[in-house]
Amino acid sequence: MAQRVASVGEYSNHIDDRVIIITGAGSGFGRLVAGMTAELGAHVIAADINEDNLKAVVDEIRAKGQSAEYKVADVTDKEQMDAVAAFAVEKFGRIDVMLNNAGIMPLAFWSDHKKASKAWDKAIDINIKGVVNGITAVYDQMMEQGRGQVVNISSIYGNAGMPGSGVYSATKAAVKIISDSLRIESHGKIKVTTLKPTGVPGTNLASAVVNETAISGLAGQNAAQYFDSTEKFMKGELPAEQTDSDSIEYWALTPEELAENVVYVINQPWGVNISDITVRASGDVFIH
Repeated sequence: MAQRVASVGEYSNHIDDRVIIITGAGSGFGRLVAGMTAELGAHVIAADINEDNLKAVVDEIRAKGQSAEYKVADVTDKEQMDAVAAFAVEKFGRIDVMLNNAGIMPLAFWSDHKKASKAWDKAIDINIKGVVNGITAVYDQMMEQGRGQVVNISSIYGNAGMPGSGVYSATKAAVKIISDSLRIESHGKIKVTTLKPTGVPGTNLASAVVNETAISGLAGQNAAQYFDSTEKFMKGELPAEQTDSDSIEYWALTPEELAENVVYVINQPWGVNISDITVRASGDVFIH
């Protein structure tokens, strides 16, 4: 019988000693991924616009004897993102992974344009320009090293145009196109992963929604069922089979489950690239 490879949990630990930059690390998925990768031995560079949140994340990691630094940065500002990359190289001598995680979700119908226009502008800046700035900040360093990985967070909203998410869907579709072009141009040097999450309750994304009914576009003909389940979820009244992750009727992922899958695509040997992955609950009602 073949000898089992030493592992962390069920998987071999390829994250140990990797230098990982995470944008949007002050909260949500970014904060969770920072903690999980540090636990596996990564040197985490947390980037966000909120210094208090960043300091809390890094203090929590360091309190466990793990490795983390932070750099305040606005992903829409190229010079600030370049400074994050330079800081990582100064501290650790290289950059192994860039996780472009920062993003906002200003769902709104076209009829909402007067109140949504500023939020849409912000989404274009963060969701598209932020990814471009993250890539260009690390590109030269990774090419010089001869290896690296860029993980870009897209969304199932980027799969198609739908009511209530025209601008947001366009930004997430752009992330997929940007990722593909980077993969082709840097073939053999930079691994590129596009990760598309489904809807995940309990994250900061919902705070940017302009019109809450705009979620109906993603649920399509299942909108009534979705809103009914959402109401029951908020009241803690969902049936057990919809809240059990081992049930085929599982209704929605937790932020932790999504973060675990982000870690999974990073936790691969250099010769293995999971280039595209959609993470969703098996029982969700979204049509894309």
